[in-house]
Amino acid sequence: MERFSDDERAALAPYFTNLDGPVFSLVNLPEVVKGALFARYSRSAKSLRRLFLDEFLRGERVIAASAGEVPEEARGRAEQLYERVFVEYGDDSVAQLGGVHLACEGASNILTKVLEWGRLMAYLEQSTRYVPYDDRPGGRYRYHVPAELTGALRDRYVATLDRAFDVYAGWLSQMYELYAHRFPRGAGDSEGVYRSTIRAKALDTLRGLLPAATISNVGIYGTGQAYEQLLLRMRAHPLAEVRDYAGLMLIELRKVIPAFLRRVDVLERGGAWSRYLAESREAMGGVATHLLAGIEPAPREDVTLTDFDPDGEVKVVAAALYAVSALPDDQLLDVARRLSVDDRAAVLRAYVGKRGNRRHRPGRAFERTSYRFDVLSDYGAFRDLQRHRLLTLEWQRLSPRHGYVVPEAVGDAGAGGDWARVMEESASLHDALAAAGLGEAAAYAVSMAYRVRFYMDMNAREAMHVIELRTTPQGHPAYRRVCQAMHRLIADVAGHRAIAAAMTFADHSAVELERLESERAAERRRGGP
Repeated sequence: MERFSDDERAALAPYFTNLDGPVFSLVNLPEVVKGALFARYSRSAKSLRRLFLDEFLRGERVIAASAGEVPEEARGRAEQLYERVFVEYGDDSVAQLGGVHLACEGASNILTKVLEWGRLMAYLEQSTRYVPYDDRPGGRYRYHVPAELTGALRDRYVATLDRAFDVYAGWLSQMYELYAHRFPRGAGDSEGVYRSTIRAKALDTLRGLLPAATISNVGIYGTGQAYEQLLLRMRAHPLAEVRDYAGLMLIELRKVIPAFLRRVDVLERGGAWSRYLAESREAMGGVATHLLAGIEPAPREDVTLTDFDPDGEVKVVAAALYAVSALPDDQLLDVARRLSVDDRAAVLRAYVGKRGNRRHRPGRAFERTSYRFDVLSDYGAFRDLQRHRLLTLEWQRLSPRHGYVVPEAVGDAGAGGDWARVMEESASLHDALAAAGLGEAAAYAVSMAYRVRFYMDMNAREAMHVIELRTTPQGHPAYRRVCQAMHRLIADVAGHRAIAAAMTFADHSAVELERLESERAAERRRGGP
């Protein structure tokens, strides 16, 4: 390994986790310096630590840098490098070399879905399962009032949402009591864990009363490139909340990675991209209004497998054999087609192996086939499923048109009448806002118990992850039902029984399925087709 003098080691020590090994990490450096170092690294014969000394901490600067502060010269060189490589040459990959943790607070549930759109970002969102929404900080319940609303409509909006939160808050203690009676504390259960479990069940049950305007906190980690794309979409969004939030995010991100975001509000760069997105959305809205006018949704099951490859399982077998053979891809596919059903099953059993838990997933051969599901579920369940990123997911605007669900426990607790009143007022307010030409903002008023239509298009490997994760016993019954149905459709409609069988950790016991179906039958819908 490369040798450094004592002075050089003193200068390097604050910024590298070791000075002697071939593997090390960068620390205590601004994102722009780290990114620029790696960008320069790709076109230099020097080691990264030597490059840092020679081109970012040069000459007399070396000793001074040992105090742990990066000289302005180093920052300036990094900024200049980005200016040349990223802005002038358009090398977008350079913007993947630096990242930021960003806290986004006070965001409506409509906005959180926009924030969580990008695939190559990481998110954590405040959960309605663990955080009650019965408090009134500053004298107001925690929901967003859209800037688009004024006058009497705004007053009606505030009054309607306040009543919905009042009902939610009023039933919390009684729902706690119902679940505590239904699930007594066991002798081996700790008080803290038991109380947390009962509270989660109660909050899960009542979250459908909350409107989509309910605010949340989201933690995001992403690269400069991911943030750039997110901001460009947000600046083109029809809702004022989303556009305003983009401005707030840009201000804060430029305090950390300014060079990564130079193009966002440059008229001929980011401005042109955002205009393109906005104009395309408006054009599609006009075409859809013209072509689909008067066509009502046809009845469908809550989960429908709308597209799959009948030969998908055969193709997965061929893909599984690829890395352990010397045959061309197309020849392996011919071989796989000639194998018996038992032989193909044996190949997949060997490929999947003996899984110890759901995190032991097979390799990329399972990406050789995919499934497209059309789903109609309550908005609460959609929020959980939407956060899966390694798939293609799109949703329709939230409205009351598909009806709402009523958890069985709501009726058991005697809250059915209050539930129905909140749903009716939510639908009425939505319709009033839509009639006033505020169709996008009308979604804020819709309670999360109302159903929304969306599709999920994913390969078999991602399907395994989604289905196994979202059918665990501690999950919400609504999304568990969705993923139980997906599993059955893969086996029975697509006929990919070996792939379905590989999903070992999907919870599909006969007793559990019977219980879920019984609960599903007990839910009452209002206003749906």
